[in-house]
Amino acid sequence: MTQSLISARSTGGAAALVALVAMIASAPPLTAQTPRLRVQASVDTLPNGLTLIVHEDHSVPTVATNVWFHVGSGDEKPGRTGFAHLFEHLMFMGSEHAPYPQFDRLLEAAGASNNGTTNNDRTSYYEWGPSNATPLMLWLEADRMGWLLPTMDSAKVDAQREIVKNERRQGVENQPYGIAEDLLAPAVYPAGHPYSWPVIGSMADLSAASLDDVKDFFRRYYAPNNAVIVVAGDVKTDSVRAAVRQAFADIPRGPAITRPTPAPFTLRDTVMVAEDQVQLPRLYLSWHAVPQYHADDAALNVARYLLVGARNARLTNALVYEQEVSKDVYASNDSKKLDGDFGIASTARPGISLNRVRAVIDREIAKLATEGPTPRELEQARKAIEAGFLNRLEFVNAKAEQLNEYYYFTGTPDYFQRDLDRHRAVTADDIKRVVAKYLSAPRVMLSIVPKGKTELAATREAVQ
Repeated sequence: MTQSLISARSTGGAAALVALVAMIASAPPLTAQTPRLRVQASVDTLPNGLTLIVHEDHSVPTVATNVWFHVGSGDEKPGRTGFAHLFEHLMFMGSEHAPYPQFDRLLEAAGASNNGTTNNDRTSYYEWGPSNATPLMLWLEADRMGWLLPTMDSAKVDAQREIVKNERRQGVENQPYGIAEDLLAPAVYPAGHPYSWPVIGSMADLSAASLDDVKDFFRRYYAPNNAVIVVAGDVKTDSVRAAVRQAFADIPRGPAITRPTPAPFTLRDTVMVAEDQVQLPRLYLSWHAVPQYHADDAALNVARYLLVGARNARLTNALVYEQEVSKDVYASNDSKKLDGDFGIASTARPGISLNRVRAVIDREIAKLATEGPTPRELEQARKAIEAGFLNRLEFVNAKAEQLNEYYYFTGTPDYFQRDLDRHRAVTADDIKRVVAKYLSAPRVMLSIVPKGKTELAATREAVQ
């Protein structure tokens, strides 16, 4: 039987492949009749201002809780940077009814996990595990939201301050090319702008943080009216509402928070050179771009893919494979709440100056701005972005995070289809326009070179 199957596959393989390709080619295109993607979610607000979003997903018996406090490094003040990230650490140091290290131990005993992240605009805390751990997750989050401050003392602040300092040493000061994090933000954004310092903060500011500073930060930003909790997974909406009211209702509302809008600015061409303990030079290019969900944000996301998203992407192919001047190239469209920036980074191969790398990048950007992508390139980019988007929806914790993000930035938690549609709608003309408008504008150019090798740095010279 096995031999006959092998024989059939061998003789019929080519015909089957031809039939499969024909079937794929004849598949109908997406139309208005294509089923719309829906991630249904309810939204409720407690009297103390806490917003609750619930999404039911009964496909597997798991749950994710996801709490966003609307505070990030962009809410800090010059001289007191790094507080948002420091507080992410302090939130795991125990609260009045769940002293350290009970937060982790109770969740682990229930088969659940947890973590937290900080960026410019928000701090996110999340748990995921079996759905029967939902009450425990909610109770723990409520206890540290409402009853962390009585347990906060100088010893905890000092311990976490040192941990954050070590993270900074490992990720910035002792990390090859890590100094770029300190150099790029203040070069792209003007002094005093909320994004003009790195999320991790400075050593001086971390050292200056006092217990009173930390407590004031908590009272201002870690209040229910500045938080949104998403519960997604194998749960019943009414049961979650009742559990959240029971756990969070007694936590008092905090002060109203107003955030000033940064003044518009125009980026000027800037050339910087830094020496580091590295073997190969690396070039960083950064442009002023747009906030998240801006009308041009999706086109810049597609442009990023066209430049570096695949083996045959413009910059990856030209720099790494065809001309072999770089060992790698990366790009990011870093759209944030108030503003955004677009960046490209590429590490030169041994013996190659960053001017050669820059020349290739400039040529490819100019070509994309003038000619736009081919139909095949554009279709590949759109489908790859869509595939990644849909793949994330397999995981309930990814859905919970996305629901929180959409609600914060758009006011609508189920923004999934509209987000997908805006990327599907990007045209070749859109790509030409945004590349010409943003990536052909003034930029920050940073060269990080091996010590004593400043001759490898990029200069303002015209493209060769």
